[in-house]
Amino acid sequence: MSRIAAVRTAFPPNRYPQAELTDMAARMCLPEGADRRLLDRLHLSARVEFRNLALPIEQYDKLDGFGAANDAFISAAVDLGAECVGAALEATGLAPADVDMIMFTSVTGIAAPSVDARLVGRLGLRPDVKRLPVFGLGCVAGAAGIARLHDYLRGWPEHVAVLLSVELCSLTVQRGDVSPANLVASALFGDGAAAVVACGDARRPAVGQGGTVVATRSHLYPDSGHVMGWQVRDTGFGVLLDASVPDVVRRHLAGDVHGFLADHGLTTRDITAWVCHPGGPRVLEAVAETLALPAGALDLTWRSLAANGNLSSSSVLHVLGDTLALRPPEPSTYGLLIAMGPGFCSELVLLRW
Repeated sequence: MSRIAAVRTAFPPNRYPQAELTDMAARMCLPEGADRRLLDRLHLSARVEFRNLALPIEQYDKLDGFGAANDAFISAAVDLGAECVGAALEATGLAPADVDMIMFTSVTGIAAPSVDARLVGRLGLRPDVKRLPVFGLGCVAGAAGIARLHDYLRGWPEHVAVLLSVELCSLTVQRGDVSPANLVASALFGDGAAAVVACGDARRPAVGQGGTVVATRSHLYPDSGHVMGWQVRDTGFGVLLDASVPDVVRRHLAGDVHGFLADHGLTTRDITAWVCHPGGPRVLEAVAETLALPAGALDLTWRSLAANGNLSSSSVLHVLGDTLALRPPEPSTYGLLIAMGPGFCSELVLLRW
């Protein structure tokens, strides 16, 4: 098994209530004088109350293309990454030089050298640290990242590995695009980062303990590539977000979860903490319905959605951090971390507290 030693999160300092972000979306996406009732309904139904932005709100009008938005991504991603990786290492008593592998994931910007490479000197990571930058997993990458750290640490049980997720979704909203997908994205997605420090079974941090990873499972669903992803345009990343996402969840997730738990002699009744990615209200309702979850099981996920919006891959890590800080489960009980994303796919991580 691998051990989660610490989870720490970070946000850009620019925080706004949903009403201000609705007005921003109207300016960016709708023609002047257009009827905005659909936009207003989508923003209200998202059940998001606040979000953080990579830039002050007035600077978005000055971004004149994909290059400018991506430059802003790199600058903010490095700052946020340094903040939350540094905090996570400090919480464990480990030094940057103790890190043997760092995985960086994002789907909202690109960089070469990658963001993880830019952090090596800034944080004081070793020059021989193994690096794994990952693009394209989207919302599922927080869960998949923990799973891949687990795979690595099973092979290197004396090592320390770090997962860093930075998602700056506000930089991808497309100007002048009145498609339902773009308007939903403008209502739902926020900006933030998260870092996880994990240790192999032979490496015990001085402090910090967030549970052990028992097992993981990935599932890519057939004929669902159209459900979620990017359409790469001259203007940047145009969101693909099909209305059928909740239906895909209802069709597939229960079988995946029940089968995965059964392989370990467990049922849903054995799970004391459900750490679920806040994909959006309809998705969360579908998860709770198809798994027949007890009332309140997803309260921390709903709380994260309201407070921060959907942070893509960072979100499920924020929910994990909140679970450990606000509702620590009883020792020796089980938790299940769930995320879904482009592919369309799911990733399940079985935790023991």
